[in-house]
Amino acid sequence: MSETTAMRTAGTLAVAALCWAAAAWWLSRTSVPSLHLSGFDQHTYFTPDEIRRSARFGRGEDLIWLGSTAATLAALAVLAWRLQRSVPSMGLGRIGSAIVVGMVLLTTIWAVRLPFALTELWWEHHWGLGPFDVWAWLNTQWATLGSEVVSAMLAIVVLVGLAGRFRYWWAIASAIFVAIAALFAFTSGWLSAAGTHPIRDPLLAADVRRLERIEHVPGTPVTIQDVSSWTDQANAFTIGFGPSAHVVLWNTLLDGRFSRGEINAVIAHELGHVRSRHIIRAIGWSALVIVLALWLLSLALRSRGGLGRPENLPYAFLILSVLTLLAAPVQNLVSRRYEAEADWRSLNATRDPTSMTRLFQSFQRTSLEQPNPGLLDYLWLENHPTLMQRIAMAERFRELSDRSRGGTGSP
Repeated sequence: MSETTAMRTAGTLAVAALCWAAAAWWLSRTSVPSLHLSGFDQHTYFTPDEIRRSARFGRGEDLIWLGSTAATLAALAVLAWRLQRSVPSMGLGRIGSAIVVGMVLLTTIWAVRLPFALTELWWEHHWGLGPFDVWAWLNTQWATLGSEVVSAMLAIVVLVGLAGRFRYWWAIASAIFVAIAALFAFTSGWLSAAGTHPIRDPLLAADVRRLERIEHVPGTPVTIQDVSSWTDQANAFTIGFGPSAHVVLWNTLLDGRFSRGEINAVIAHELGHVRSRHIIRAIGWSALVIVLALWLLSLALRSRGGLGRPENLPYAFLILSVLTLLAAPVQNLVSRRYEAEADWRSLNATRDPTSMTRLFQSFQRTSLEQPNPGLLDYLWLENHPTLMQRIAMAERFRELSDRSRGGTGSP
């Protein structure tokens, strides 16, 4: 490579890096003010027994995750070593060989992770978080497994096909995958309604309409999904964006363990995601992660002949798994910022920090979340702020509200 070409390449990479960093900064911005969230003692909000129980449960979860991750990486390393020599002799062509290798990879990963998934199901049952109903759990998995396998195989075919024809295949593939992700995210808001039912409680329905007006997202569908056959934990989520935006509440949230104020805090939180367009911003983050990961993959495989050779697929899976593991702390950091913004919008919509605090105390009991998880949890497994961070935000909101009322002469 000549000096001029090297300088031009370096300049291009520098500009690309600056654009990537600027986009990442813009996507990470939120409306949450600067708040001092330290100085709150977890023992003020949780009993010593609750703290011990959640810590013991969390240690088990950590071990299961570490075991699953290590087993997956080891299996991929073995496949990368064995298939490197056997794939060229298949004589099935580039796409045919890629399909066979892809099926071997997906089947192996599923088989390796299955014992850990079942162990996690038993661990949650052991701590009273749900029934150990393997068949109900498997039926839930089958509902998504087929579509995941089809999506993965299509991705493999696209990657190998593009890499075999184009020098900058990673840029083309990134655009295709982001477009597909955006289309799926948009349509899933409507598709998810098939497994839910409308709110039948008139008081709760009225609360939803009131909170939608406050959050400036009127008409957003809020429905209920029955999950009590396989878990006792409570949850809610937002799916879709724009006209397809949809909020789903688990029926376990409405089984009497949570007060009306706590339920409203959850609903306002999810509507806060809709108002902040977090799904769209998450797609933007996906675009940044995908283009960087595929570019790094192309560099790693260059000396081995590139991804256009199907025998490199196991090695590519291994590299992507490691990159995903390394990127998880950054992705979780961004997710925590979005979740904190949804909490802040919920507080402004409900004006009820007491219910917000009680909600997170209830989550500790119903899901055994740790108020202050360890570093491993926080970096790799926690995509929400910690319970104490969320409680601290509610308490700071209370202080700001009290100060505001005092400044205007209100009692």
